[in-house]
Amino acid sequence: MKKISAYSIGIVATASILSFANLTIVQAQTPAVQNIPQNPRQTELSETKVLVSEVVIVGGKDNLKEIVANTIQTQPGKTITRAQLQEDINAIFATGYFTDVRAVPEETTQGIKINFVVEPNPVLRAVNIQNNQALPQEIVNQSFQEQYGNILNLKQFQAGVEKINKWYQDNGYVLAQVIDTPKINPDGTVTLQVAEGVIEDIQVQFVSPDGEEVKGKTRKYIITREMQLKPGEIFRREVAQKDLQRVYGLRIFQDINLKLNPAQNPRKVVLVVNVTEGRNFSVSPGGGYSSKSGLFANTSFQLGNLNGRNQKLGADIEFSQRDFAFDVNYTDPWIAGDPYRTSYTVNGFRKRTFSQIFDGGETEVELANGDRPRVFKTGGNISFRRNLSKKVFEKSEWVASAGLKYQRVAIRDSDGDINATDALGNDLSFSGDGTDDLLTVPLRLVRDKRNSSLSPTKGSVLSLSTEQSIPIGDASILSNKLSGSYSFYLPTRLTKLTKGCRKSNSKSGECPQAFAFNLQGGTVIGDLPPYEAFSLGGANSVRGFGEGELGTARSFLQASAEYRFPVFSLLSGALFFDAATDLGTADSVTGNPAGARNKPGNGFGYGLGVRVKSPLGPIRLDYGYNNDGESRVQFGIGERF
Repeated sequence: MKKISAYSIGIVATASILSFANLTIVQAQTPAVQNIPQNPRQTELSETKVLVSEVVIVGGKDNLKEIVANTIQTQPGKTITRAQLQEDINAIFATGYFTDVRAVPEETTQGIKINFVVEPNPVLRAVNIQNNQALPQEIVNQSFQEQYGNILNLKQFQAGVEKINKWYQDNGYVLAQVIDTPKINPDGTVTLQVAEGVIEDIQVQFVSPDGEEVKGKTRKYIITREMQLKPGEIFRREVAQKDLQRVYGLRIFQDINLKLNPAQNPRKVVLVVNVTEGRNFSVSPGGGYSSKSGLFANTSFQLGNLNGRNQKLGADIEFSQRDFAFDVNYTDPWIAGDPYRTSYTVNGFRKRTFSQIFDGGETEVELANGDRPRVFKTGGNISFRRNLSKKVFEKSEWVASAGLKYQRVAIRDSDGDINATDALGNDLSFSGDGTDDLLTVPLRLVRDKRNSSLSPTKGSVLSLSTEQSIPIGDASILSNKLSGSYSFYLPTRLTKLTKGCRKSNSKSGECPQAFAFNLQGGTVIGDLPPYEAFSLGGANSVRGFGEGELGTARSFLQASAEYRFPVFSLLSGALFFDAATDLGTADSVTGNPAGARNKPGNGFGYGLGVRVKSPLGPIRLDYGYNNDGESRVQFGIGERF
């Protein structure tokens, strides 16, 4: 056999930078050749087959030596080439257990003795993450828990990395992933680098319906303040979707979408909000004839996004043969610079209504001239509303409102003449001369825990309000009006008319069926003008009675119960029962309007209703009987409560 000089082979392990989706496991590269005699026979020797006399594995515990032995193809009594030896080295590296592998040949009389010198990876003690904001250490430990305390295996380690990447995806961090090669430290700790998709900047771009960039009218902060995503935070799919919904919900944009652009820092992104502004002005003219107004012409207009700040100006104006009425309002839905989404509305009005206080009952009482009394209110108010939660991007359970309201109230006939009393001599105003000045400070607190504001099936809503009057003018009214309402909803499955209700495991919302309950009450302490009393009876009170027919009260209690059930996708039904009492306070109202009209003050109603879904909420049609045996059909928009 030809004599072969001793030589050693070492390799240098390298790893490619991981892609956004997966780590690349360390693989052996082309070996470095050492101690080879520099002579013309070098190339020939690299392909020369030599006989292996012995194979020895040096380094590592017995179990690792066994893994090496089962991996290599080099066996005693067989011939190998240098290329085949390199394949064995690569195969040992591919097991994932080793940080260094060398093959050291030794010449013997029987052939070549091959020493596989291996250096195992350290025992995995901990995995540390760098550049993470969203990823908790707890998730990292859970991903590698089974590997802690064992020799680090890069194949198994890859599975832990995939768990981390999956956690990012499952939690909406769609740009986040592990990057770069894991850094293995001698003490058994491994450091991973992550790029989580941090937002470097948010830019607003206005585009035409054709997609061309244009100059926008809207102030950019109107858009960005509706977005929970901010520079320095991590891009998250679910948060971005809700941000889009909020911005689109401003109703000043025709279209909106998000685009992600590369940032200067390759681990960050620039979030571009593309918006197409819509039309923000509308006019609705109308006119006709009514017994209340005679010939009339009216118009309603809405102007939105004033000065690009999403402020709104609206007006309803009516000219008639008998009068002139208007309601002009200005709203800022989020006061600039306020961190808690406080809104305010200012409006001026002149309204004319037939009051339920002076209508209804068994006896029809008119003015001395045979006309019906009309309540004219002229004035204005300012009101503020605020969510009582610092988390402005989440639904707030508690909402508070406060304001200041002034009204000049006058009781008139169809010709516009003041009428102080009715035909029986009962006062129609508090002052006794047919006109009152009423200045009030209304306060309201609402706690809403319903699963839906339009058609709730579970949860509850509590509303408490007080309205304090400040004595001014001739009437000098001093009073406090207190009222409260509590509703709660219990889901049920009594009927199975729709497909979703037939499945016991159907998801919430597929079977909008519930028992609904409401309890209301109120009282007025102090002076009480008749038009400010509580009115009982009607579509939004006790059904089966006409509007204001049941009673006019200083204090009252009212209770309602409904069973609501779906019939098919757009139609649902309801069985209802309502009851109310004036608690014997009718005669304490100025002018005793209930007593003069023989309103009973106590009663109940029951019946059946249908609900038709619409963009404005359920269209409600109820057929109710009252305790006097009378029945009527009543119409409304939205659920009764």
